[in-house]
Amino acid sequence: MRLTEFDLHPKNLWIGIGCQRGTSRELIEAAIAHVLRENQLSQNAIAGIATIDNKADEVGLVELCRENNWLIKTFAAEILCTVCVPNPSQLIHKHIKTPSVAEAAALCAAESKYLLVPKQIFRCAIDNHKGTVTVAIAQVEYK
Repeated sequence: MRLTEFDLHPKNLWIGIGCQRGTSRELIEAAIAHVLRENQLSQNAIAGIATIDNKADEVGLVELCRENNWLIKTFAAEILCTVCVPNPSQLIHKHIKTPSVAEAAALCAAESKYLLVPKQIFRCAIDNHKGTVTVAIAQVEYK
């Protein structure tokens, strides 16, 4: 029996993303690649991106998902604020009515109670790569 790429890397990782409006695809992609590399995870295992619903039309996220054939799941702030996360932010809560986007969205998408990788924040202000990206990863829990 010959193993396929899917056998080696089942699509079971959900990448939670929080980002400033207008954050470039390149910065989002670089942030994800960095977190994957630091945690020895494969990009081939990514099922999709999870975020807050008001980012459903975020150009950088949409482009990245389309290029990689990843699903995108969005959740309302009312849902995200009910998720218990290890690193809530009062600043985020003040602005968008939930203390977490990346961690909570990753957990919701993976239908998991535990994060594989807690949030990490990346900032860039170089020309067209401006923005801030928060990345967290949850893994689907098979029953």
